[in-house]
Amino acid sequence: MLETLVDALLPCVVTISLGFAAGWHKDFTAEQSLILNRMVMLYALPLAIFAGLMGMSREALFANLPLFSWLFLALIGGYFAVFFIARRLFRRSRGAAALQALAIAGPAVSFIGVSVLETLYGHSSMLTIAICGLLMNMIQTPFALIMLASEVPTEESPSSQTGTLQWWPHFLHALKEPIVWLPLAGFLLVLSGFHLAKPMRDSFAMLGNVTGGVALFSSGIILNAQKVTFSLPVGVNVLAKNFVFPVLIGLGMLIVGTEAAVRSISLIALAIPTGSTVIILAVHYGVAEREMASSMFLSTLLSIFSMAGFIWLVSL
Repeated sequence: MLETLVDALLPCVVTISLGFAAGWHKDFTAEQSLILNRMVMLYALPLAIFAGLMGMSREALFANLPLFSWLFLALIGGYFAVFFIARRLFRRSRGAAALQALAIAGPAVSFIGVSVLETLYGHSSMLTIAICGLLMNMIQTPFALIMLASEVPTEESPSSQTGTLQWWPHFLHALKEPIVWLPLAGFLLVLSGFHLAKPMRDSFAMLGNVTGGVALFSSGIILNAQKVTFSLPVGVNVLAKNFVFPVLIGLGMLIVGTEAAVRSISLIALAIPTGSTVIILAVHYGVAEREMASSMFLSTLLSIFSMAGFIWLVSL
């Protein structure tokens, strides 16, 4: 178990540390990290998800409805529950609430899920990784983009901070992002029964394969610029992500008698620490940057212990 965790998480910690060192040594500035983030959001991550979806079959999607249902409930239900609690109870802005929901209900499955899940469950875990990527990038990320864009004045909505939220222009803004429309196109193609030849999938995946490394390296640069701090919101984000969120879903699956295999892989996937997408969006829109950078870094460090506990639990 310890070897599995080291294999999965050590590369992430080292890559973030290299980015931090690059920022400290002035090899990269915070402004240059935005260029790396832009490459990830516009090309690498959308292509990685698209290539992964194109390797799935329609039959595989329909044959794993229980797994899809629980991941949908956890990732989408959990995301909107956190968002509304942050908005109504803690009176956070739309953008900050959307990012906090992403920090808690948005595990880094697309970045480090392969190392953890494939080691534990074999190649069949790729379906779980694809489903998580699909749900997060077709629902979570677009909603966060709409909320963040709603706080940026535009010609269509010059007073976004006040008054009634005008959904339509912000929905169109989010829909134009490759991170939204390319996974959506891939999902529709899979449902239609379309198959993409392996050489073409590999062509898309070549750039997509750099997603995790570049995103984590850029996160390290941002961490150097933002300085990791501990605050009440950061503590809430980390504890909720690493412990409360997966525990609640795990208890729900136990109560309804979910199949052990589905319960096991779902719980481990949800216990994966916060993804770097939250930092990319926070920096891109200038919202809660230090909080999100600190949350992701501390969640990754704490996951060495929290994931060890969950792996032990599912092995009982």
